[in-house]
Amino acid sequence: MSIIPYNRKFKERAAELRKNGTLGEALLWNELKGSKLGVKFMRQKPVENYIVDFFCKKLMLVIEIDGSSHDSKIDLDKYRQEKLEIMGITFLRFTERDVRKNMAGVLKEIESKIKSY
Repeated sequence: MSIIPYNRKFKERAAELRKNGTLGEALLWNELKGSKLGVKFMRQKPVENYIVDFFCKKLMLVIEIDGSSHDSKIDLDKYRQEKLEIMGITFLRFTERDVRKNMAGVLKEIESKIKSY
């Protein structure tokens, strides 16, 4: 398992994001917290110079929920993802709408990814 750099300067911002997350983030967190899927996820986790929505260190897996705020940041999100993938991190991306309207499908995809490790 790789060592993931933790940037302390993002600690306060991550806490703020946890308090003020989207509905989709809150709904998915209810399904991930407490190792409900057999692995531990952290919410709004600082990784390198970024904060990711959900992170499983054991699997080196990031789950991102893309809402309307990501529409203007597509290139930035792509760059950030590429930087983290170089470190051995895998990404799963879902839209805010998918999480709200198709939680069963989202969870099925996450569970499938977890089983593939």
